[in-house]
Amino acid sequence: MKVLGISFGTKNGTNDSLCIEALEGAQEAGAEVEFIQMSTLNILHCTGCVTCSRALTSGKGNTCILKDDFNWLLDKMLDADGIVISDPIFEEGASGMFHTLMDRFGPRLDRGNNIINDKIAAETGGKKTDQRILKDKVISYMGVGGSEWGTRVQVEHAMHALTTMWQIIDNKWFPWAKGIIMDDQRLAEVREVGTHIAEAAADIEHAQYQGEPGVCPHCHSNLFYLDPKTGAATCSQCGMVGTIDTTSGKPVFTFPDDQLEKAHDTLSGKFIHGNDIKDKIEGEFLKTMKLPAYKERKKAYRHFIKASKPDRTKTVTIG
Repeated sequence: MKVLGISFGTKNGTNDSLCIEALEGAQEAGAEVEFIQMSTLNILHCTGCVTCSRALTSGKGNTCILKDDFNWLLDKMLDADGIVISDPIFEEGASGMFHTLMDRFGPRLDRGNNIINDKIAAETGGKKTDQRILKDKVISYMGVGGSEWGTRVQVEHAMHALTTMWQIIDNKWFPWAKGIIMDDQRLAEVREVGTHIAEAAADIEHAQYQGEPGVCPHCHSNLFYLDPKTGAATCSQCGMVGTIDTTSGKPVFTFPDDQLEKAHDTLSGKFIHGNDIKDKIEGEFLKTMKLPAYKERKKAYRHFIKASKPDRTKTVTIG
């Protein structure tokens, strides 16, 4: 049983310390542990080229055109039974580096897309995906904040696990955490994250969320989009649409039964989304791209203005 810890903070900073604290807890619970500092890796931004989604929805396998350290990192993550991520809070949410990782997971590692790929590949003689992508795994997140601003971080972290359908064990947010390693009570809570992930990794089939229940009874999110026109509430994590009632003194989220089928973290919801991409988005857009009128409009945009580029021989000073 192996637990991988990944820190998105500065080298030897608070996030490194908390990630290692959790790994110590995992090791005490019987896990083999490994530690990665994201700051030492070269992970390029996703360009949105859609090569991965087009390949998967045509049975051509799992691929990405970018050449960097991502495949090395992904190989480590796929080989681990459990993962702990420690991430500094930026602007109330996950760090930019974490968003880059999440974007690179994107369509390429979505479980539904990879199942769709294997089905098409079996019918056409195409290329099957790496079966480790379809393997169940457990993961925990720790958002580490310098202040109390962090209301988006738990949902943004959970969106990463939603792609692969990995089971979230803990999804914590530690505010006012710059000096947290001197707070024995909260440090014990961090170590418990490691204990929980090791225990869950040892029995993934029965692994369950260990955190506090959220307003959404399905995914435990506390973040919602409220439609000012209809009054409908959409869970920002699983995407289910319902209503929020506060008459009891606390928010209660309810939703029609058919919303579970459409939830973004269920296979049925992923198949709906994947087929929409295959048929309505990529399929229709490929037809549109061939239209002479479309080509003329694109040409007009290119002729109207050229993108500015920096002169890297000159230094720009601000401040």
